[in-house]
Amino acid sequence: MPTNVPDNDFPVSRKSKIKGTRHLAREKVLQILAATVSGDVSADEAFNHVFYREFTFDPKESTSGDRILHPDEVRELEADVPIRWNDDEVSYAQNVIRACLNQRDMSTELIKKHAQNWDFDRIAMLDIILMRLAVAELMSCSDIPIKVTINEVIELAKRYSTDKSGTFINGILDAIIEELQTNGLILKTGRGLQP
Repeated sequence: MPTNVPDNDFPVSRKSKIKGTRHLAREKVLQILAATVSGDVSADEAFNHVFYREFTFDPKESTSGDRILHPDEVRELEADVPIRWNDDEVSYAQNVIRACLNQRDMSTELIKKHAQNWDFDRIAMLDIILMRLAVAELMSCSDIPIKVTINEVIELAKRYSTDKSGTFINGILDAIIEELQTNGLILKTGRGLQP
């Protein structure tokens, strides 16, 4: 190994950036919702950490009084390529997170109702979070087609949850969507989105 190599394990990735997308923003929303499910980390702290890579080292700087990450964990995460977000993607993420938090009880009841043959406590937590994300997006993002929401959430389930999560989530969401549409709670506007 050359002796003049600086102590920088990932020199290229720190200098490059990638452009954010709605798909990537949705993935970050999932990460934020998963980080905040226990209530130990606030959505604001998690948002700044996940979207803007603002790390909390000192518990005094944290609104919850805890560190989000230790310095050695941040060093590992710095290998990730920073993301350049546009305002629409940030606004989308903030809107969906807010809707998820505000509609948590309602979406939980919908999931329980339409997962009748399942013990709610035995459903994978990521599956629950993904279904809550879907309900929030369906109800609060009038410009996103229903099929896009379903497909994106199923893709996230395949990537982050169990092998059978995509099929399970698809079945539950179909029933939830039918109920929400019947009750007039999904309103889509724009070209090609109105029935």
